[in-house]
Amino acid sequence: MDIIFVRLLFVLVVGGTCFVIEPFNLTRPWDAGVGLLIGAAIVLFEWKLRTVSLKRLIGAAIGSILGICGAYLFALVIRSSVPPGHTQSFLQILVMLLMAYVGLIVGANKGDLLNLAALGGIFGGEKQGKKSYKILDTSVIIDGRIADIAETGFLDGVIVTPQFVLRELQLVADSADSLKRNRGRRGLDILQRLQKVANLQIQIVEDDFPAVREVDLKLIELAKLYEGKIITNDFNLNKVAQLQGVEVLNINELANSLKPIVLPGETMRVFILKEGKEYNQGVAYLDDGTMVVVDNARKMIGKTIDVSVTSVLQTTAGKMIFGKWDERAAYSRQAVPVPAAPTAVPVVPTTSAAVPGPTAVDTKTGAS
Repeated sequence: MDIIFVRLLFVLVVGGTCFVIEPFNLTRPWDAGVGLLIGAAIVLFEWKLRTVSLKRLIGAAIGSILGICGAYLFALVIRSSVPPGHTQSFLQILVMLLMAYVGLIVGANKGDLLNLAALGGIFGGEKQGKKSYKILDTSVIIDGRIADIAETGFLDGVIVTPQFVLRELQLVADSADSLKRNRGRRGLDILQRLQKVANLQIQIVEDDFPAVREVDLKLIELAKLYEGKIITNDFNLNKVAQLQGVEVLNINELANSLKPIVLPGETMRVFILKEGKEYNQGVAYLDDGTMVVVDNARKMIGKTIDVSVTSVLQTTAGKMIFGKWDERAAYSRQAVPVPAAPTAVPVVPTTSAAVPGPTAVDTKTGAS
């Protein structure tokens, strides 16, 4: 609350000073209004600087000073080559602003590479929050699962997208082949999704290595420069990067590790989709894409059956489950006898004619 009061007081002081001095040769209310705008802009600039690290501030200061020194040298050239006048003054001011701006931006971006702890003193006490850089490969961008992982919040640090990867995506998106063109456009859409993730910082870097022609090798060199990790699902890039001491986050390995664990002897219910390579085999797939090879299930294609897991094989391409369908057990469960309903016993009705009645006797004659 106190800092807000100080900021408001500063804006009012700047506005009041402009009202009294009239530095813009306007009426006093207009001068005061311009002063208030200038004070508000300064407060906004100060508020933005509060979130900048000390390394970026030092880099920006050094870059702007170097830019101003370069602008002074350019101003000497302009003064000797352009006649005095408004054009000369405009060019000198333009060059100074341009060089100062470029130096400020470049110095701030490169300030993260400074190691202030090595200087000691007041710089050594700063908390060193080392950023974790994760560099995206073209294949993992086109794959698309990286966006789903990022939206869950499992990715942290800075997601680095090299400029040469963007150029490769653009070439794929502009390809004459419709399949490649769709893949490239999908990759560009995935990058847009990543930029919309609130808790994720996306950084596009211009670093390039002209001496290296292959994109995979450029990614490895960039990972060494930033001391980051490469996110990919390319098996060959994974192996080459590991040989050169670069850490790799493989999306396929993550997907395989998240698949449910199945132990031999367990029973699962699967849908037999097609015939297997070996005799009398059937092939099924789980929801996550895991292949299940079932013995004795060739004639059950197109049906859902219960299989018993016999073994699990982990390969570089993924996990395979081998099972067996027990035909006798399945049919024995189907052949359980059903108790018959009780038979109804017919009841013969008794008629009145079948029962002899008493004989009528005439009381007068005594004849029956």
